[in-house]
This record gives sequence, C-alpha cells and structure tokens, in this order.
Amino acid sequence: MLRALARRGDLSLTTYAVTWRGRRALGDSVPSNVTVATRPIPATVVRELWGRGATRPRVEDWTGSVDVVHATNFVAPPTRAAVVVTVHDLTFIRFPELCTPDTLRYRALLERAIARGATVHTPSKFIATEARELLGVPEDRVVAIHSGIPTVADGDPGLGCRLAGGPRYILTLGTIEPRKNLSTLVTAFTEVARTDPDLRLILAGPAGWDSPRVQAAIDTSRARDRIVQLGYVGDRDRAALLAGATVFAYPSIYEGFGFPPLEAMQAGVPVIAGNAGALAEVLGDAAHFVAPMDIDALAAALASLTSSDGPEARATMIERGRTQVKQYDWDVTAGHLVSLYRSLA
Repeated sequence: MLRALARRGDLSLTTYAVTWRGRRALGDSVPSNVTVATRPIPATVVRELWGRGATRPRVEDWTGSVDVVHATNFVAPPTRAAVVVTVHDLTFIRFPELCTPDTLRYRALLERAIARGATVHTPSKFIATEARELLGVPEDRVVAIHSGIPTVADGDPGLGCRLAGGPRYILTLGTIEPRKNLSTLVTAFTEVARTDPDLRLILAGPAGWDSPRVQAAIDTSRARDRIVQLGYVGDRDRAALLAGATVFAYPSIYEGFGFPPLEAMQAGVPVIAGNAGALAEVLGDAAHFVAPMDIDALAAALASLTSSDGPEARATMIERGRTQVKQYDWDVTAGHLVSLYRSLA
C-alpha cells in the first residue's frame, strides 16, 4: 500500500512503527521518498497507556505535524489529526476463543479510537458490515476499500515439486492459527489419500498457536508420511510451491480479505476455499467453495480437482481465477485511499 501511495507524488508521507527494537529497520522497508520517524516507541508501554484512555503520547511526538494518520493494523494512536484505522477482520469479537490474549485487547483500543472520531477502513464490504454491527461504527465512518494483491513472481514448478517431495500436491499457505482450520484439511486429505497414493499435502507457513492441534491431526493420520510441514518459506520457495501445486486449499472459517487464495489464482492454481467471512466476496465465482467444517465436502472437492478426470473443470477455474485477480490493484486502492484522506483532511 505504501509503495503505491509513494508512486503518486501528491502526498507527503511519513511512516512510524510502534516498536522499540524494530524502529531502525523501518528505513530499509519503505520507499526512498518516504520520511521515517525512528524515535523509540516502547510498544508495551504506550499500548497500555492508550488502552486506558490516555491521550499522550500523541503520534505527532514522533512524526511531527500531519493532516491524517492512517493506523494500518487496528491500533490507532492519539493525535490531533484525522484518523483512519484499518480493521482487517473482527476475529477478536466473532471468535475470541481463536485469539491470543494480545489480540483480544484490540476491541478496547478500537472502541476508544472510534469514540475519538476515527474512520474505519476495511478491506472488504463484509468486514465493513461487521464493523457497523459489532462495533457500532456510524454508517458514514466505515469505508470499504479492497486491498491490492502482491505480484507473484514466476516460480519454478520443478523446485516446488522438489520441496513438496512429489509431482502432485495440495498446497496451503499461512500461519498455523485456529481460524485457518488446518486440522480439518488434514482429516479431509487423509480421506482422499486412501485412494490416491501419489498425492501429498503441503503446509507452508510459520508455526502458530494452533500448531499442537494440527500436529496431533498429522500424527494420527494414516497418510502422515505424505503430509509435509515446511514452516516459513521465502519468496522464491513460495512462488515455486504455487507454480507446482495441483490445488490450493484454504478452508478458513473466517477471513477479512484473503491474500493467499488470490496469489494462487494469479499463479494459475485452482482454489478450494471455505464459504466463510469475506472469501465469497473476494474470490467471486473463481473458487470452489465448501462449508469449512464439512470434512466430506472438502474431501470430495479435493478429490475432484486433483483427479485426472476433470481437465476442463480445472481449466475453467484457472481462467476465472486469472480474471478475478485483475480487480485487485494497489494503485487503484491507493487512489481510493487518497480520496478518503482528502475528505478527512
């Protein structure tokens, strides 16, 4: 988003990061024409203060005078300027049992920012509706602007197959957290693997707070020797895994947008997704949707799209996916955001 805003040339941009240890790395992460505010911000201390309703420190103590502050990840600092706060999803309200204690604090911080007059930006209309209903944000202070998606570099499918350990594999990407529903995916794959001895399941992404449950599902699977956990993968390996995948599976029980399935579509991979959250809105008619907790339906979809009997169905999904991703462009997103900033300033 920041790179797209910086390309425009009609904004003066300053970045800040609520971190003590990470502040010096900020300059290497942003475009060269963006000012970086690196004064130390002890995150734990200031979030505790802001959570109690303190109006200091203000963000201007780091950035200097600004017209609009865009808090891009739930936590909006006190400021004299207009505020936009991005709410990616409302897991901490809808599914608190799936959240870490730190994430559960977002609600109080958001409610204080809204009470101070912040405008809520969401990446989908689905989350905009939830923000109105669950946070009580006035209609005119919620703005849905779709995200763009990162460009997926051309990957080496041969490398992807080597990383997977075989030529045919189901891929999923993301941190292992409860709402990704990966234990259900493992169970569904186990059913498919009974009659497809060459198929593999690849879980690529950092360990998270659902890792023990997912590991237990793998350990009890009859196909555990064909389930590969790669952990975090870099850009090259990520692109390669996408390039070589037979199917991309994303049976999430709740999403505010959904970057990984769009990346898969961009790479020409058929997508199976949970019909939950914003996924139906974002993926349109380009994915095969299933009820996230319906193991039989998920297994049937995996079997159908990994078999050799349906090349026409796969080709149709791939074409629809490539059409669908053309809607999501960061320069278009930046244009809508600038219009919002100007209206608030």
